[in-house]
Amino acid sequence: MYDIAIIGGGPAGATLARLIGQKYKVLLLERRTFQAPLYSGSQKCCGGLIAPGAQKMLALFGLGVPKSVISSPQMFAVRTIDIDNSLERYYQRHYINIDREEFDKWLEAMIPSGVEVINGSIYRGHEETTEYVNIKFSKAGKDYEAKTKLIVGADGAFSKVRLRAFPGQILPKKYVAIQEWFETTQNVNYYGAIFDKTITDFYSWTIPKDNYLILGSALYPNSNAHQKFNLLKAKLQRYGFEFNQSIRKNGTFLFRPEHTGQIFIGKGRVALIGEAAGFISPSSAEGLSYAFRSALALSKALSYRIESWHGVYKRNTLQLIENVWLKNLKSPFMYHHTLRRWVMKAGIKSMKLYINQ
Repeated sequence: MYDIAIIGGGPAGATLARLIGQKYKVLLLERRTFQAPLYSGSQKCCGGLIAPGAQKMLALFGLGVPKSVISSPQMFAVRTIDIDNSLERYYQRHYINIDREEFDKWLEAMIPSGVEVINGSIYRGHEETTEYVNIKFSKAGKDYEAKTKLIVGADGAFSKVRLRAFPGQILPKKYVAIQEWFETTQNVNYYGAIFDKTITDFYSWTIPKDNYLILGSALYPNSNAHQKFNLLKAKLQRYGFEFNQSIRKNGTFLFRPEHTGQIFIGKGRVALIGEAAGFISPSSAEGLSYAFRSALALSKALSYRIESWHGVYKRNTLQLIENVWLKNLKSPFMYHHTLRRWVMKAGIKSMKLYINQ
């Protein structure tokens, strides 16, 4: 019998386990094993950038990112390509370029030893009773069950915990994020943000990482997604990008909350944090800061009594919900092609690069 079971050991789940692991008997289930080779197809589909909001949360936690997590190069410019309006601009940004698997591995390593972490496990479902939640999961082909007073869904977009417990709840708008890694010798010292309404109404990205170049895009989850992705590659080659030897390709679901009514924190014996609750930026798809902030908000709610978590957690997440609302106000200036053309033509906050040829 556990006090709290956390489904998902990414930044949200691992952070919550670290914050409450000394007070409660905690079970954490994570499908990945973080064993070599990491890039065997089970790695997180993520660009691996720590934005300023997430950096602030790491500072609040008193954490410094270790060298093993850092990728190169560390860059300070974003090349914004507006294919719709045939415009380009550079903008200064302050991201930390990381190896996402090593980052998650580091976060898991800080979980207190009293927490039972089961890697390589797959959540299969749960059933609520008046006294506890019975969780079903599997590992290495064997089925297991565990009882807990509270189950926390930290299993990302299209959360199985959320779908199982609250099938009638409205979900945020769903995309499929596709990323492909290419070996490269190009000197690409900028991140890329690409806007093309024939590809997606969201955005696409390029990220240099060590000896690779990542190309990614948030696409409609339909049969045309891979065709759109291949079209994106063809278009970007005209802008000087080289996509030669493909090393790996993966994908995941991605949420984009269009209004705050799509955010749901759970109720009863089921709580939701991170993207499972709908906490993610609708303008940039940045999720690490929301994962950390929602995990902290729930941990504070659980510092009282497990039974009274909901009301306190709801109050603790009001600022997060407001932040999502403000990001939606910002979105039209990024994603409406006429407004974006006006902003980019005006050169607001853009910069000119001086590069030796």
